[in-house]
Amino acid sequence: MQVKTQLEDLQNYLTDASNMSGGHADRVVIPESGKQTSDTLRDANASGTAVTVSGARTGTVGGAIPFGGIAISLEKFNRIEIDRERCIATVGAGAVLADLQKAADIEGLFYPPDPTEWSCQIGGTVATNASGARSFKYGATRRYVRRLEVVLADGSVFEIKRGESLADDAGNMLVRTADGEISIKAPTYETPNVRKNVSGYFNSAQLDAIDLFIGSEGTLGVITAIELDLLPKSEGFFSGIAFFADQGKMLAFVGEAREQSRDDRHLLDASLLEFFDGNALKFIAEKFGETPTDPAGAIFFEQETDSKNEESVFSAWNDLLVKYGADVERSWFATGEQDRERMRAFRHALPVSVNERIVRSGQRKVGTDMSVPDKNFASFLAFYQRTLDASRLDYVIFGHIGDCHLHANMLPKTEDEAEAAR
Repeated sequence: MQVKTQLEDLQNYLTDASNMSGGHADRVVIPESGKQTSDTLRDANASGTAVTVSGARTGTVGGAIPFGGIAISLEKFNRIEIDRERCIATVGAGAVLADLQKAADIEGLFYPPDPTEWSCQIGGTVATNASGARSFKYGATRRYVRRLEVVLADGSVFEIKRGESLADDAGNMLVRTADGEISIKAPTYETPNVRKNVSGYFNSAQLDAIDLFIGSEGTLGVITAIELDLLPKSEGFFSGIAFFADQGKMLAFVGEAREQSRDDRHLLDASLLEFFDGNALKFIAEKFGETPTDPAGAIFFEQETDSKNEESVFSAWNDLLVKYGADVERSWFATGEQDRERMRAFRHALPVSVNERIVRSGQRKVGTDMSVPDKNFASFLAFYQRTLDASRLDYVIFGHIGDCHLHANMLPKTEDEAEAAR
């Protein structure tokens, strides 16, 4: 096990993509086994030493930054094993998402969760229940987690499999560890009626104990290994980034695309529906010069295809775009991997560029991350735009419009603007 104590060796572990300052730690511990992780946590618990779990540090809210105590990095837990026949991946918590996606692709499989930062570690995606663009069809990380290996604060180690520890009618669950049994009480609050929610500990009827750890942000234990479901890779796809001059028509397009995609009687079956407002298009044009800067907004959509339905899918999407007045001539479409990757890079470059702008200004990111019920979405977006326009701050709005989940990011350039943004 490697232990770092020199300041120059600690620096990389004291910051993350949030640009938050003030991080400090007595040491960084880099275990290479479950036992070393267990011993580290047991000793820290006995001495009352604070522990911060350090992943790839790609988060934008400062969760990986230590403020005292020790940081524990799982970077050595990077194994990736693919079982092609069972469509399962077994990975260490420190395995990088991009590496898992590549390994799955080689075997003709794919892992659906697609968060913004592909360099993130799988343990971090489980701890945050990360989702990303494809969540419209495929949901968040939770749906794919079959098994976890977890080390608790007192050093207890246990393995938990989906379906093994379900809450009884009184909300009680029993988890078996190497040192005995732990009784867990399910939360009593109800979750919001929205398509996406990662606030608080997960709760549902007959809660599965594994779901308490998924999305728990490392507060319940340190995840060291994960078993994940994979899906067969699609034969083909049709992707597009469609530009609209009229926001109302754009929202109507999304509404019908969403409705048809959730109805088996229709041919449309979008795997993602992503939104960029007009400000976001102007902003990203700095990196993608071919981006039109006069539209009210754009929608990035994608659907898997096969040789039997390919032409029909193209036609169905074209008809819908024309119906709602999309600027088809200037819109971008792809059926090949190179163009598709260009579109994905466009989508992922926007939040990355926002973070870069904030860092250059010497500020911290000020943004929102909200999901609302379908019926409230149009008024929700209008409220965002009206409020932000009145603030006179630079801003961009983008996100997962298929799930009515948007990110509004303010781009303060000075301390006064940062205060106004907050």
